Amino acid sequence: MKKLFSYENGIVTLMALTFGVLFFDRLALNYLVPFVAKDLNLNNTQIGLLAGILSLAWAFSSYYTTAWSESKNKNKITFLIAIVIFSVCSFGSGMAIGFGTLFVARLIMGLAEGPVIPLAQVFVERESTPSRLGLNVGILQAVGGALFGSILAPVILIQIAENMGWRTAFYVAGVPGLLLGLIAVFYLKKSTTESRGAKKDTGFALKEIWAYKNIKWGTALACCVFGWWFATIPFITKYFTDVQGMGANDMQKTMGLLGVAMLISSLFFPGISDKIGRKKALYIAVILGIFYPFAVYYLNGSSIHLPAMFFSYAMVGAIPLVAAIVPSEAVPNHLKAKAIGFVTAVAEIIGGVIVPAISGALSDIVHESAFLWVAAVLAVLALFFLSKLEETKGKVFPVEAVE
Repeated sequence: MKKLFSYENGIVTLMALTFGVLFFDRLALNYLVPFVAKDLNLNNTQIGLLAGILSLAWAFSSYYTTAWSESKNKNKITFLIAIVIFSVCSFGSGMAIGFGTLFVARLIMGLAEGPVIPLAQVFVERESTPSRLGLNVGILQAVGGALFGSILAPVILIQIAENMGWRTAFYVAGVPGLLLGLIAVFYLKKSTTESRGAKKDTGFALKEIWAYKNIKWGTALACCVFGWWFATIPFITKYFTDVQGMGANDMQKTMGLLGVAMLISSLFFPGISDKIGRKKALYIAVILGIFYPFAVYYLNGSSIHLPAMFFSYAMVGAIPLVAAIVPSEAVPNHLKAKAIGFVTAVAEIIGGVIVPAISGALSDIVHESAFLWVAAVLAVLALFFLSKLEETKGKVFPVEAVE
């Protein structure tokens, strides 16, 4: 019982809930797109740009804000201020009167959300038992990205949008973050948030970080995994309703099912990687992900449509591995926060900005399903970059730098 209420479990729980609220706010627009697009007259290109600007701002902030915070030993205050700002920005999204104002709200939200994930992941790692690192980071992603972002968000937000309007849904999404920020003020210990590199400040350390083999190949892999997800997530609800003819209720259930797949895979793959190694776990996830676009497109209306999407969507469980565990295990302690921030930043720019913009434009110009084939190509590319990663016979990647 004492272990259940240990500080390690408390940190994992608090960071997972914070992660969850962040993804609840970030993904809210994706689930509300059918309502928002109709009201504000948005096309696929504009939807892609809205996803892209948040990711671009997130990318810039996840590295530079995190690196600044780590070098100045300001991790706690940065973490808290960021939570408050991104929560307030959800209210701003609900007040949007057109594409321009919604664009600005998402831009500021991205800047605020950027450092939260790298810092939360570092806080969890610092308090994790080594044999539980993969599982703990998986819990962070599962509760955050899956339970809150992919299961609860579509159910809650779509219900609110249908009954009280999409603006109210954005207002509701902004409240929990403020409460969690208040809890974090009192719960986070100095030993958890204190910078490990403060006495050995290397600035932004880009050259030093890039000297490690698994940062180079891991960054490319992360771009593909992020891109696979962001190629589909901004457009999939609109595709289900406008192209495949799903009603709002069926679309809500389908997205909830995909959320369950994300929850399970985000726990399973990081957890199993503690046993079989990071690389083997990633191979399984990525191979499954190659089939997801085909399942969405070709199996519509069949009895295996939902089961096939459920299992092939499991590639999303690779995100905590490529975004946190791989870069963290590739570098020494004083570079961990910056490495996570760097990989996240590049992956957000390539996978979260460029890919959705291209996917949206191709879906407008070529065919409504074009975003699915972008995701398929990225999953295949992910296999190539994954093959270049080095792994020891144990559970972690080597930390030797490239000469």
